[in-house]
Amino acid sequence: MKYVSLGRTGVSVSQMCLGTMMFGRRCDEREADAIVSAALERGVNFLDTAAMYEEGKTEEILGNILKGRRDKFFITTKVHRGVDGATIRGSIDESLARLQTDHVDLYMIHWPAAGMHPAEMMEALNSVVVAGKTRFVGFCNCPAWLFAHYNRIAADNGWAELVCNQVPYNLLERGIEVEVLPQAEAEGIAITTYRAISAGLLAGKYIPGQPLPTDARGQTDQRLGGWLEKYGEGVGKLLAMASEMGVAPGHLATAWVYGHAGVTAPIVGVSSLSQTNSAIDGFDLTLTPEQRERLTSFFDTAVKEEAGGRFPELRRAGNLVA
Repeated sequence: MKYVSLGRTGVSVSQMCLGTMMFGRRCDEREADAIVSAALERGVNFLDTAAMYEEGKTEEILGNILKGRRDKFFITTKVHRGVDGATIRGSIDESLARLQTDHVDLYMIHWPAAGMHPAEMMEALNSVVVAGKTRFVGFCNCPAWLFAHYNRIAADNGWAELVCNQVPYNLLERGIEVEVLPQAEAEGIAITTYRAISAGLLAGKYIPGQPLPTDARGQTDQRLGGWLEKYGEGVGKLLAMASEMGVAPGHLATAWVYGHAGVTAPIVGVSSLSQTNSAIDGFDLTLTPEQRERLTSFFDTAVKEEAGGRFPELRRAGNLVA
């Protein structure tokens, strides 16, 4: 497993971040324990979770299985429900209790929201750092202008600045290439990404021209059917290229993500031990510039305007309250 710098924090983390959203949903505590143990043994020290996952159950599972090895991981969790100061301060205490630890390493706003009070939010995040309940703070799904705005407030007041932005990024959703990734490279901001395989579309389970598998996520996630219809030709070319190279399609798609200089670490969510070992194996793959360009060409997803998550509505400054 390779290690990368988390922005300008001075901290090194594994290039693969283990996503835990399936803990308590598709895998029980015993399987989650096996997953975390295997990841640690193979060099993964970066864990991502959130208070909203299974209404706190995921954090509870992590709290139970991390006993005696908490200090071996860099743990990220996120504010639950609101974005006001009281919620920011209260949510961390709830997460720490479930995780059975006195601090997390990175505490993040999960989603921007209309009517946000930037100064109130940054003051609250700073208070969590001062209290020793987190080492660093960040913001998920955040447009570049908004991230810069929050950090200007922090700098003006001598408060802890945001060090990480967590955003969707894959061969289909490339909006962060316009502003977020250039900002990250210029300012040393860490970027963790999710949905590298587009909810499974790029992993090889969905075959263009064939019905969706009955046991697949596509039966309940309406996006997948639409994506497959729109990008089916590209998916077919990706599958052929993966076969030609002798690699798993999901590994190829994920390598495309972490091959961008602005990406710190993709978050890879798993629900079984076999998935974990396969995902880790995939991080041995490095694409040549020619392979990356070829893979990109399969999908007509060149970015015309920054988009990703809820960026279109959040790009406008009218969402803020001074």
